[in-house]
Amino acid sequence: MKAVIMQPTYLPWLGYFDLIDQADVFVFLDTVQFEKQSWQQRNKIRTSEGLEWITVPVLIKGRFGQLIRDVEINPVAFPEKHIKQIKQHYGRAPYFHKYFDELADLLIMSSKDLSLNNLNIELIQWACSKLSLSPVFYRSSDLGVTGKRTELLVNVLKAIKATQYLSPLSSWDYLKNDHCQMSSHNIALGFHNYAHPEYRQVYDPFIPFVSIIDLVFNEGERSAAVIRSGRREEFRPDALVIK
Repeated sequence: MKAVIMQPTYLPWLGYFDLIDQADVFVFLDTVQFEKQSWQQRNKIRTSEGLEWITVPVLIKGRFGQLIRDVEINPVAFPEKHIKQIKQHYGRAPYFHKYFDELADLLIMSSKDLSLNNLNIELIQWACSKLSLSPVFYRSSDLGVTGKRTELLVNVLKAIKATQYLSPLSSWDYLKNDHCQMSSHNIALGFHNYAHPEYRQVYDPFIPFVSIIDLVFNEGERSAAVIRSGRREEFRPDALVIK
């Protein structure tokens, strides 16, 4: 059984969904520390001027060290501002009218309890429904596991009885020194290998690494196929150079 463990981020990029597509079980890692101005609360959209950040305002004063699961949204100008930005920049996209009202309603409904964690997870699962991706989803906060870094990952994988773990390549920096913890528990470790595909956008030239909504609004039912076209054979730890 292959598992992927990722922090819940705001309307993430294509590679995030390629990881989901390869997972039998996908775990939202919401029991680690929140990082302000990170992908946990923001992403980029394509505009006529290039790229533009859309950032969910959150409450941080006096809350240093809070976990992702505990972060509260600051409801001032949210989600109305994001809905306006999305409508302004994607109104001409081929599949805008197919998905916009549903996305706008979800932004409004999911933000009412002021939980950033719930908002991100609801949006990711909504996008998965549009892409026909259907792994089993868990939250690490529901698994009753503890630990830090690799230890935490191993404990999550043991809790869900995973035999394979597909990791984002960015995690190699800390896994390279202690990935043997995985093998000692008979968990095969691989690293995501992804080449960002091109697809049509409202504006030229093509700019990669933007939110999933850019793809869905522009390619509609083809979106899952576009995502999969960027997949390459995963890296094994012994194939990566330890620097």
